[in-house]
Amino acid sequence: MTDELFATDAYVHTFEAIVEAVDEDERLIALDRSAFYPGGGGQPHDVGSLQWHDGSADVTRVRRASGRLWHAIAPDQPLPGPGTQLQGHLDWERRHLLMRTHTALHILCGVIWHDFKVAVTGGNMEPGRGRLDFELPQMSSELGRQMEARMNQEIQRARDIAVMFVDRAAADADPALIRTKANLIPASIDPLRVIDIRGLDRQADGGTHVASTTEVGAVEVTGTESKGKANKRVRIAVRDPADTR
Repeated sequence: MTDELFATDAYVHTFEAIVEAVDEDERLIALDRSAFYPGGGGQPHDVGSLQWHDGSADVTRVRRASGRLWHAIAPDQPLPGPGTQLQGHLDWERRHLLMRTHTALHILCGVIWHDFKVAVTGGNMEPGRGRLDFELPQMSSELGRQMEARMNQEIQRARDIAVMFVDRAAADADPALIRTKANLIPASIDPLRVIDIRGLDRQADGGTHVASTTEVGAVEVTGTESKGKANKRVRIAVRDPADTR
């Protein structure tokens, strides 16, 4: 089992580890501990590099399988052998922007839940941009402007963001904790990892987030769309405060 460092501290971006297994055919290595996020919940996997005493290699992809995180090594670069002690380095600029983006989407989720009590039906993100779909009866550019204003108000309230682990039975009894329309979290996952934006949004989530809403910067709603009778899409972009209109 890989010790997944990002699960308790999203700010770890350089770490020491030991190679536990190597798949030479697929050019994958598993480490005893890792800060690389493997992707999931709409958040992309991390990229970065590994360095050891006589070599280095780029990590181009990360995935979780059988309790391990497997790190894909770029073609034509060396593979460290089992037992190698190494240092991992995330592409921190990319990861931190993903953290800001993911947190912004949770802020949007909290605003929608507060105002409409509707579930998320889909979502995705890339560094600096994301979208969420909601089971809303209608959508308009004016509603998008209202959402943008509400989100930026919440960002400026400097709400603390905490990671906690909640017993699965207690989580299942709280309808606000699992926000997706279809609960895709296997029952075997117990306890559930929960992201709590204090006073705004509290929900099960496995991704990485910033520690305060102010770290998001600012959010712009870049588009609103109707994707069906009860499925409405909101697109956002994360901005530095100096870049806002």
